[in-house]
Amino acid sequence: QAQPVESGGGLVQAGGSLRLSCAASGRTFSSYAMGWFRQAPGKEREFVATISLSAGITYYGNSVQGRFMISRDSAKNMVYLQMNDLKPEDTAVYYCARLKVISTASDRENPYKYDYWGQGTQVTVSS
Repeated sequence: QAQPVESGGGLVQAGGSLRLSCAASGRTFSSYAMGWFRQAPGKEREFVATISLSAGITYYGNSVQGRFMISRDSAKNMVYLQMNDLKPEDTAVYYCARLKVISTASDRENPYKYDYWGQGTQVTVSS
């Protein structure tokens, strides 16, 4: 079964930056919007960002707006998450997933509207 593969996580100090990558090859992903979520221990999965098929439309969660940037390179079947000014509260496992279909704008933040989840990559931000 097709599955995205995330990479780029690690340990970084507060104020630092990381760039996450999501390899999402094949027709399973190339015709869909893609998104990033994160989940910290004991917390629900939280929406981070989503990007449209054409990469022309991006949307961010309130907690990362202005610090994170999502992008995609369709020719390489890659989706990226540039994370700047990282904070300890950004510590989580970050997941890449395919957005199936949305009926309302709020669907973009709903993890149940996504499928084909990757295994995740751990991001740890020290204070």
